[in-house]
Amino acid sequence: MSKIEVKNIYKIFGPHPAKWLDAAQGGISKEDLLSKSGHTLGLRDISLSIDEGSIYVIMGLSGSGKSTLIRHFNRLIEPSAGSILVDGVDVVSLNKRDLETFRQKKMSMVFQRFGLFPHRTVLDNAAYGLTVQGVAKAEREQRARHWLDQVGLSGFEMQYPHQLSGGMQQRVGLARALATDAEILLMDEAFSALDPLIRREMQDHLLALQAKLNKTIVFITHDLDEALRLGNRIAILKDGELVQEGTPEDILLNPANDYVQSFLQDVNRTKVLNAAHAVNPSRLTLTMRSRPAHSLDRMQALNYEYAPVLDGKRLAGVLTADRAREAIEAGARDVSRYVDDLASVPATAGLGEVLAQLVHSDQPVAVTNEDDEFIGMLSRKKVVELVTPVITEAEALNGSTPVADLVDGEPAPAASADAAAAPAPETAGAADAARDPDAGKNAA
Repeated sequence: MSKIEVKNIYKIFGPHPAKWLDAAQGGISKEDLLSKSGHTLGLRDISLSIDEGSIYVIMGLSGSGKSTLIRHFNRLIEPSAGSILVDGVDVVSLNKRDLETFRQKKMSMVFQRFGLFPHRTVLDNAAYGLTVQGVAKAEREQRARHWLDQVGLSGFEMQYPHQLSGGMQQRVGLARALATDAEILLMDEAFSALDPLIRREMQDHLLALQAKLNKTIVFITHDLDEALRLGNRIAILKDGELVQEGTPEDILLNPANDYVQSFLQDVNRTKVLNAAHAVNPSRLTLTMRSRPAHSLDRMQALNYEYAPVLDGKRLAGVLTADRAREAIEAGARDVSRYVDDLASVPATAGLGEVLAQLVHSDQPVAVTNEDDEFIGMLSRKKVVELVTPVITEAEALNGSTPVADLVDGEPAPAASADAAAAPAPETAGAADAARDPDAGKNAA
């Protein structure tokens, strides 16, 4: 469900923006507009939909318009055209009094440079938004203390900002934003002034808080690693225009153009992508009550050597064709006693962790969700394809062995670990499939 809808926002900076709006809507370039009119095109036709309870990241280089855009959400900057709907209410249409109430209760903002009052204590800074709202002193201090504790600053209430580190000051700013109990947090380059280690800690803290609070967060950054780590969805701006919008995986795997690709060149995919991206949905699953002869028939019809076995939706193990034959010879009524253990990884496991497991094992691997329910079989071919850009760069630097050789160096194990079950006659082509997308297709 959308919490915020941004519709066709334009922003022109200059003394007569209305005069040049038609030109901007007609497609005049930013450079031509500046040379002809002395006006600057800040945003052109921006439309976004931000889901409730999500972290939505807007990113771009300096001058891309990202900070300009976020300031439209609470009308610190007025748009030249367009609308911004929050819970169906057009913020652009609010009068002065309604806008003031909206800012106090609906949205809070965390700034890059902390925005703390140097003459106020940490407690007073954290309670400032409540003071503006007219909340009684006892209540606002109680709420401020609660949120200072939530961000790890219990005991620092009577300190002043200059007595705190940069990371601690940013925590005060975050506590102040949370204390008002606003539904939406606007975070404008909130962590970019911090040292890398402190920045990582603040990212961890934000994710932990979000898991409990489920706020709608609009986060501005110029750092793609930060965007990929935090964002449920990401919008990339360039020169005031939307270049690409989508999930982190969409952007990482399908960059829209060279501008987006330039952001991606140093990204370690093994830290962003996970096992869920390398799953082949199973064409065949069995249950603990499956009859041995029927199970073997189904595997042979698909030319499979094994099939995953489920107990309800949960993974129970794997049945091989040989074990099915044993069950038939023994006259077993079902396969339950012939199911072997099957290695599994959670869908959230990073590809780096998955890759390490594949390198040290030739056995098939299943992928499960947080409830241990079966999702599919891990595809070695997909893992190789997903991490290849990273490995290629490493090879260029130090001449290391290609991952395809490490993962799929032995044809039979490579085939057995691919998909729900790899067809036996095609095992010889599976290793080549990791190197050549058109080779061994039946094995994958």
